[in-house]
Amino acid sequence: MARYGISTENAFGVPDTAIRPIARRLGHDHALALKLWDTRIREARVLAISVADPALMTSREMDRWARQIDSWDICDGCAIHLFRKSPLAWKKAWMWSRRKPEFVRRLGFAMFATLAVHDKTAPDKQFVEVLDFIQRNAASGAKKYERKGVNWALRQIGKRNPRLLRKATTVSRRLAESEDAGARWIGKDALRELLRRTTYSG
Repeated sequence: MARYGISTENAFGVPDTAIRPIARRLGHDHALALKLWDTRIREARVLAISVADPALMTSREMDRWARQIDSWDICDGCAIHLFRKSPLAWKKAWMWSRRKPEFVRRLGFAMFATLAVHDKTAPDKQFVEVLDFIQRNAASGAKKYERKGVNWALRQIGKRNPRLLRKATTVSRRLAESEDAGARWIGKDALRELLRRTTYSG
């Protein structure tokens, strides 16, 4: 876990494959999820993400969980399996992507990335606004896990459809020419993937 940058401070080392069957048996149990999260134990939080009910998750609870994240795997798990299903998903993505704490900001961009995959009803305009935000100020000075979150969002938005692919590729090229080392990495890494997408499968 440590080799992959996962925080092991409050972890037992139980694999996620052993936790998923427990989550399936439990189903949604929001009260239990809140108690599991408060233990601060990594495996309990993995389970909490799965059993929490996104329809019951309040704005305050989402913000509290976001502030308490201390590892990229929990950050991304919250985005993929829980927060992107909330009615507040877009609002929180924009809010968190502008915050200073590294994992809160990464969570915002992880939300954009997962919404690009799962929110089938969102218009292109919403994702163009994200790309413009990334180009203007999201990449410069970003910390390690923020950079990876920005990069992930950029790539996933580009994969959504041909129009967004062209826009994401343009943004990536501009970032690749930036004087900021972090922005250059984001742009170059995203370009490697986006330029391979000569066809779009939908």
